Amino acid sequence: MKNYLNFENEIKNLENEIDNLKDPYNQSGLSQVDTEKISKLQNELDKKLKTIYSNLDPWQTTLVARHEDRPKSKFFIDNLFDDFISLSGDRHYGEDKSVIAGFAKFNNQSLLVIGQEKGEDLESRIERNFGMMRPEGYRKTIRLMEIADKFNIPIISFIDTPGAYPGVGAEERGQAEAIARSIECCMKLKVPTLAFIIGEGGSGGAIALASSSRVIMLENAIYSVISPEGCATILWRDPKKMLDAAKAMKLSAKDLLELNIIDEIIDEPLGGAHRDKNLLLQNVENSIKKNLEFFKDMTAEEIYNNRKNKFLKIGRNKGFMNNLEDLSSLKIKENKFNQILNNKKIVFSALGLAIIVIISLITLL
Repeated sequence: MKNYLNFENEIKNLENEIDNLKDPYNQSGLSQVDTEKISKLQNELDKKLKTIYSNLDPWQTTLVARHEDRPKSKFFIDNLFDDFISLSGDRHYGEDKSVIAGFAKFNNQSLLVIGQEKGEDLESRIERNFGMMRPEGYRKTIRLMEIADKFNIPIISFIDTPGAYPGVGAEERGQAEAIARSIECCMKLKVPTLAFIIGEGGSGGAIALASSSRVIMLENAIYSVISPEGCATILWRDPKKMLDAAKAMKLSAKDLLELNIIDEIIDEPLGGAHRDKNLLLQNVENSIKKNLEFFKDMTAEEIYNNRKNKFLKIGRNKGFMNNLEDLSSLKIKENKFNQILNNKKIVFSALGLAIIVIISLITLL
């Protein structure tokens, strides 16, 4: 059974009509398929999909990113990589099933693959905690990322979470500290890291794994510091103002690319990623190949500086720095005034002269 969003009623009616025409024996009085009418309706459906999905507002984009049938991390892991070996546990507390992590091969190249997994049905979603990681999940990924860094293995992450789990137990076990350490670990790695935001990229739960060399979003995914409902509740005390919140938050892939917060947008099939998963797989595979090739000839230090510069450049396009390529040094260039102040002889001479002037004034008075 297909799932439709609230703005897809016309699409639903057209698809139901096409399905009925393709199976005429379920309707009395019909004994053959009307191919001409099916073709006409299919063209109408394609036009309707194009019209609707080329004009999605930020809230509708959020609904598409949360679609039940949207491909999840496990789907990408199962279909893009070979010889995947799942690894479990953080060696401190336990296993977190909301994140799948392990080593695999992509075109005979070893990779560490991490995926936040929401689950496909109610039972698996409860088991996966709806993709909301706990501290042990972040500590597991830290452990594996450090191993990958030690053996020079690139890292690929699939981000799909409403946010980190806010439960009492998670807070007691150090949720904030685990997220902070995960961000720190991502930033200091000397291997290429690619983060694919495939659905929801929510809050610190996403940035903990998306502090990567390349942040890549699917066309209808979202990436934000808070959900639109949460933002509306805080700002207007009315969760129904989620459309206003979604517009203000700039959470769509197009907006984030313009702000240089992400690096690339992967096109989705017409009508969303769930309508043609094989085409989406091909697009993601091409992106992985292209980005791994980009870092292929870089040294460890170049990869590290490239990532550091990427994040330091965010928000500086209209700032005071002229050459953003110098950001990796993290040193402030001295101007002439600073150079004068750093010259001890000049400073002490100025102080001595000032003291003599003051004493002279006091004597005259």
